[in-house]
Amino acid sequence: MSEPVLVVDDDAAVRDALAQTLDLAGLRPIPAGSFVAAKDHITRDFPGVVLSDIRMPGRDGFHLLTYAQKMDGELPVVLLTGEGDIPMAVAAMEQGAFDFLEKPCAPGDLMAVLQRALAARRAVLEARAETARSEA
Repeated sequence: MSEPVLVVDDDAAVRDALAQTLDLAGLRPIPAGSFVAAKDHITRDFPGVVLSDIRMPGRDGFHLLTYAQKMDGELPVVLLTGEGDIPMAVAAMEQGAFDFLEKPCAPGDLMAVLQRALAARRAVLEARAETARSEA
């Protein structure tokens, strides 16, 4: 089964393009157009990672990052922005983002970051499963 990537972007064309890129790479995109549409997917046992735009109406990517960290501090969140600048990237990393990419980003760069994030997520979930088995 392919690994899920929750793709959160209010721009349908961008969201669809990202989803297609992920699909072609063998991943399973879960598209969401807003924080509200995405939040129910963000759980402690979510087996994938989150890829979110920063600038969205209402609850932005930083709000989503904070919410994800409350649900599971080890859930990788990769933030994207079309208006990226150095202070925003620094703020994203300081607040716990796994990585920060500027749109448009090359598919190879995006996939490299997502593969690292997914590997980190697998390691966390495997360690949790091992702990649960040893405590049983």
